[in-house]
Amino acid sequence: MTINIDYEAEKKLDIPYEKIITEIVEDALDYENCPYEAEVNVVLTDNEEIRQMNLEARNIDAATDVLSFPMIDYEIASDFEHVEESAEDYFNLETGELMLGDIMISVDKVEEQAEKYGHSMSRELAFLVAHSMLHLCGYDHMVEEERLEMEQKQNEILERRGYRR
Repeated sequence: MTINIDYEAEKKLDIPYEKIITEIVEDALDYENCPYEAEVNVVLTDNEEIRQMNLEARNIDAATDVLSFPMIDYEIASDFEHVEESAEDYFNLETGELMLGDIMISVDKVEEQAEKYGHSMSRELAFLVAHSMLHLCGYDHMVEEERLEMEQKQNEILERRGYRR
């Protein structure tokens, strides 16, 4: 498992962010029964950088808490059976790891939302990573049924490590 974490924000989170990110990425992949060692890239940035990326990627000119950039095309969420058919597209040929994708998180939003929702910054960061990992596994929340399924999965992943509101 390779989890690349780049901390690009000036504001420093006073929490064990590397440990939280690593645990939640691993737990999410276990929860979704990913049969491969995987590679995930996580960038911790600020509101201005994530706003720019949101504008470029989604044509939305606003800061957001997290952006997910999956590398795999799924017909069914967490169905990894097809990835070996296109190994050159989905696997790092040097390491043999499945390249799931990239996560970008605003540390400003981690702080703001923890205060807004009345829980710790650790819990907020864990939530954003779990949410994004489900996107990297092919889940979405565009319709109510999908949103409820994602919400349940996020909560179950967080419960494994004791992250509660």
